[in-house]
Amino acid sequence: MSKSLVSFVGVAHPWMCDVMGHMNVRHYAAMFDDASFQILGHIAGQDGAQGAQTGWADVRTEIDYRHETKAGSLLTIRSHVVKIGRTSVSFEQVMSGSLDGIVHASSRTTSVRFDLVARASVALDEPMRNRAAVFLIE
Repeated sequence: MSKSLVSFVGVAHPWMCDVMGHMNVRHYAAMFDDASFQILGHIAGQDGAQGAQTGWADVRTEIDYRHETKAGSLLTIRSHVVKIGRTSVSFEQVMSGSLDGIVHASSRTTSVRFDLVARASVALDEPMRNRAAVFLIE
């Protein structure tokens, strides 16, 4: 069983491209953000359901751009966990061409479990830690 999760599948539309003819960085960020909801949702489980009192706050993101993404590119993002902390999870996301497997970009993010009422970090419970461990690649 693969430890990565297919967390996004999409296309680089022409309207996402800048004057140089490739996808603008703002759209990479949006795709990685959409993908993060998938991996974090799998980790949170039912605790992450709409109306929950806790959520996630990204505290660090770093993106490496590796291959030009032109209009019409079919893209798949796979996500996996790289570190499980007391209140946080760090995960990597790799955006590749859906047909050719060429890596276009990768993102590494640290997200903190966040109490939406108290506006403070909270510890990951054991079920969350176990679900995160399913996707852990060290």
